[in-house]
Amino acid sequence: MKVCIVYASTHHGNTRKVVEAIAGEYEVELIDATEVKERDLKDYDMIGFASGIYAAQFHQSVLNFASVNLPRSKKVFCIMTSAMGKDFSKGFLKTIENREPEYLGSYYCTGYNTFGPFKLVGGTGKGHPDETDLRKAVRFYEKLIRTDEE
Repeated sequence: MKVCIVYASTHHGNTRKVVEAIAGEYEVELIDATEVKERDLKDYDMIGFASGIYAAQFHQSVLNFASVNLPRSKKVFCIMTSAMGKDFSKGFLKTIENREPEYLGSYYCTGYNTFGPFKLVGGTGKGHPDETDLRKAVRFYEKLIRTDEE
């Protein structure tokens, strides 16, 4: 199975840690959307989109990449890190709904955040994503590929 994860990790590298944990265990191509603007994704069986969350949205580079490069009817999943540690995939899915993706699910965890006023108090989510968060991300991915192979 051919899989890639398109990601942006610009604040503290939180999202990069998560996708690298998955790529360290499985054969997954990582595509940094802040550096790569266009890529032919038609040969991938599953495509992940991963981002830190900025004002309740995926990073603009991931949104732009998906709207330009995502082929129709692909299997997609989301990975997020945020100060709030909650699922913000709805907005992203709205952005790509015209591509009619088969949405497989999402993984999210808390990430270290010193943006704006949080910097004044030393940040939030210090130490995250931690080893437990990374193991959970790998397990999430394992479930995706196991389900897809059945």
